Amino acid sequence: MRAAVLTISTSKAAGAGEDESGPRLEQLARELGAGSVSREVIADDRAAIEERLRHWTQAGCALVLTTGGTGLAADDVTPEATLSVLDRQAPGIAEAMRLASRAHTEHWMLSRGVAGVSARTLIVNFPGSPSAIVQVAAELRPSLRHALELIDGAAGSHHRHA
Repeated sequence: MRAAVLTISTSKAAGAGEDESGPRLEQLARELGAGSVSREVIADDRAAIEERLRHWTQAGCALVLTTGGTGLAADDVTPEATLSVLDRQAPGIAEAMRLASRAHTEHWMLSRGVAGVSARTLIVNFPGSPSAIVQVAAELRPSLRHALELIDGAAGSHHRHA
């Protein structure tokens, strides 16, 4: 399986500081079965985010994980960019992520990340915090694995986990 990780941060894209969130999402992608993971750091620019999401979807990635740009600041546009490329939303994934964050931050409900499917690619917006990625990954891992099986067309796989 091929995956891509997009770190969305204007400051990191400009070279300020090290990207700590991207490596954490790469690890999650590998735990989900990705043999190849491409990583990029891009600015908080809606058109650029949309373009990269479309690129990785068309390049045959089964999974695209993003980190950053999911809050309430004016330049937090990752959810809007993601929604513009999704064919179908998977709101339960985003809801589960917020609920998993609840025990760790009082601001859990401010995350606007979304998830869904574009063509045959699962796209999930994670928060920008490296610690938040670790905190929610354990909760999401089983369902993300199952979602990837379903998108890939695994016959009858939804019955095995019922």
